[in-house]
Amino acid sequence: MKNTINGLKVYTCGNENNQPIIFVHGFPYDHTMWDRQIDFFNDNYFCITYDIRGLGASEVGDGQYTMEQYVDDLFVIISEMKLQKPILCGLSMGGYLSYRAVERDQNVFKSVIFCDTKAQSDADEVKLVRANKIKQINEEGIGAFVEDFVPICFSDGFKSNHVEKYSSVKSLCKTNNPIGVKGALIAMISRGDSTPFLNKITIPTLHLCGEFDTMTPPEKMKIDAKNISDSQFKVVPNSGHMTPIENPDFVNNSISEFIK
Repeated sequence: MKNTINGLKVYTCGNENNQPIIFVHGFPYDHTMWDRQIDFFNDNYFCITYDIRGLGASEVGDGQYTMEQYVDDLFVIISEMKLQKPILCGLSMGGYLSYRAVERDQNVFKSVIFCDTKAQSDADEVKLVRANKIKQINEEGIGAFVEDFVPICFSDGFKSNHVEKYSSVKSLCKTNNPIGVKGALIAMISRGDSTPFLNKITIPTLHLCGEFDTMTPPEKMKIDAKNISDSQFKVVPNSGHMTPIENPDFVNNSISEFIK
């Protein structure tokens, strides 16, 4: 079922009386990156996905976003839907958002799953890369940006062995409004550093990272996991940055074991 909450397109599947799980997508994707997870979990859980502001079918507005606004949006969804102790699962930018949401009020959540993400804010060189991506979109368009950015998110094996799926993901990313994509880049540049809060996280956490993830390598993500008292860390085989798409069976089974 599809709803609109605070200008965001929100999608639900499963029995609303079951334990809720909120899946927060990465950049520059939309809620459909979690399709295999929804198919797996909707029989026993109440699954919620949504398009982050400016991406997918959600409201674009002026494109002047911050990470705090993204977190505000998440809490509005939880409040409007009256969700009780949802499990939060975020990938990449969705993970940044999740770290900050837990930092603001971890008692809202039952547990949290971090996929291919990091608690640290961007280093100066990464901020410059993001600024140059905004310039590229302005000068060359969203298509050129997607052709440069999306390939580094996926492992070489996935790109070679799943050509049709990989091409469809790229095509979908190109339908995003350029204003929304640039706004997301601004929001990521603006985010704070959640690293000092890691040792204060008391709810259970699971960290999943692709074996071949070059954007958030396993060895770096493992450090974040070690700084949280009740945490698990798993490397997702044969995957790059987009583990829920590249190796959905391993991701689904890992999340299922963690929840149980």
